[in-house]
Amino acid sequence: MIKNILALIGALVLVVVIGGYAKFGGMISKVQGLDSGALPAYMTMFTDVLETGDPAYAMMKEFEVLEDVENEDVIESIKALAEEYNMRVVGDTKMFTIPDAKDDEVKFVENVSLCSLFIAKKFLNHSRYFGGFMPCRIMLVEYGNGTRKLITMDLELAIHGGTPLPPEMLELATKVQKAMVEIPARAAEGDF
Repeated sequence: MIKNILALIGALVLVVVIGGYAKFGGMISKVQGLDSGALPAYMTMFTDVLETGDPAYAMMKEFEVLEDVENEDVIESIKALAEEYNMRVVGDTKMFTIPDAKDDEVKFVENVSLCSLFIAKKFLNHSRYFGGFMPCRIMLVEYGNGTRKLITMDLELAIHGGTPLPPEMLELATKVQKAMVEIPARAAEGDF
């Protein structure tokens, strides 16, 4: 009797293993072809989603603007720093201003769009879907209580989320990523 039960359990395990391999075996080999940073990047994003419930938060970087830095200075700083990082300002849009916004409501939003045209062309020739990340944007958000943040897209998944980029493209992408972290970090402090 015990032999029969053990044989049945063994058979069930074998069926589960074969079924799992049939369903996920091809996926496992594809995962091995991804960039070495793909799984950590996806896990970081997934952890952020689990902690906050907000997928948009998980895909962005945020920088608090110092109290003594005026909105106009933040925007001018972004524009001035863009040149230092070989980025071109390709847009500046004030989305809205609500003078009587409540403390927890958005009062003011302005987007500055930046792009390295040379790098953009390389990436669009590699995959037109990189166009969804273009141009890079830095958004200034002010709340009714005076809290201000600069928000920009986290480019980690765009760079490491798929198969490895060719070395030249990885180098270029890393330059853009550096710019899109350092420009808002510095502008939030009023650095020119």
